[in-house]
Amino acid sequence: MSGTLALVGGAEWTEGCVFDAELLERSGGTQVVVVPTAAAYEQPQLQIDRATEWFASLGASVDVLDVYRRADALAPGAADALSSASFVYIGGGSPMHLRSVLKDTPVWDGIVGVWHRGGVVAGSAEGASVLSTYMVDARGGAFTVGLDFLDAMTVIPRFNLWSGDKLHRTVSLAPREMAVVGIEESTALVWADGAWRVEGVGAVVAYRNGVRVEIDDLGPLHEVTTTR
Repeated sequence: MSGTLALVGGAEWTEGCVFDAELLERSGGTQVVVVPTAAAYEQPQLQIDRATEWFASLGASVDVLDVYRRADALAPGAADALSSASFVYIGGGSPMHLRSVLKDTPVWDGIVGVWHRGGVVAGSAEGASVLSTYMVDARGGAFTVGLDFLDAMTVIPRFNLWSGDKLHRTVSLAPREMAVVGIEESTALVWADGAWRVEGVGAVVAYRNGVRVEIDDLGPLHEVTTTR
């Protein structure tokens, strides 16, 4: 069994993110587990406050997963809040820090478990890009190692701020058959009911094998294994 995945381009929990109401409805609950790990060194309380206020306006409460260091993610009971969660939202920040903290931990297993139980998993900005096996390095557009959840797709968040030079580099370096998907802020690429769709105020563009493709051509989640 698998759930709903939302890849958000950034500017999470702001007015343009109208899709969050539907994600909440799809989760079947009124509580969202927020993971502020990526913002560990960027005043995470600001992110927490924004999420709390935003979801309160939608009739939901926020449960904060206080995981900022790898030791936190490995601590006994760190993933307990995820065992019954139906909606988990990974915020933006540092993708390298997020990956190093979560990779191969009970907390990461708990997040994946939400998805397998049919719940909603959302990642915004770096919280979306880190989900890929091949994670885009925003510093230059090349690739590094991600969390290996999205095997056939890599995500460029904040695509409205991405340069043409970096896009060319990313598309040209992408493994064959792997989709490169650029998602603008306040915009989401949502996998639900066996199909991808675009929600929010901006655009989503996709490339495969160096050429532009339609969102409908991305194929099912986890369908393609990348090859060099």
